[in-house]
Amino acid sequence: MATERGTTSKELWSAIREQLEDCGVDLEALGCCGPNGSPGKVVCVSADLRSCLDELGQSARDQVLMVRVDKQTLREIDAWLETDVVKSRSEAAALFIREGLKVRSSELDELKEALDSVAKAKARLRDAARSVFGEPQSA
Repeated sequence: MATERGTTSKELWSAIREQLEDCGVDLEALGCCGPNGSPGKVVCVSADLRSCLDELGQSARDQVLMVRVDKQTLREIDAWLETDVVKSRSEAAALFIREGLKVRSSELDELKEALDSVAKAKARLRDAARSVFGEPQSA
């Protein structure tokens, strides 16, 4: 299903629901809808985790991120490590962070304009502070 760039989440949800209903899939009966048929979180998972891992290997993982996780998350990461699919906790964490961000990319896209506004406001604030302290403004 092709969608235009400006399609809202609600419109996309309606189109997905309609197509699934045409195929005989009742999302409400499956418990995938919220109250009044509102969209639940629908997650599409790649059947081929290997291709996701290969994609991860295409780019340098040279940025360090310290993260604390709960015991259950660590057990699950270690379980993936035991499968020998990933070589380290770091690789497993990087893979699942990347995949999780893909799943949530539509929400982040909805926030991009606000994030851009915040970045511009911070730049204006830094410039104003520099002028108060007599330092040259940024270009």
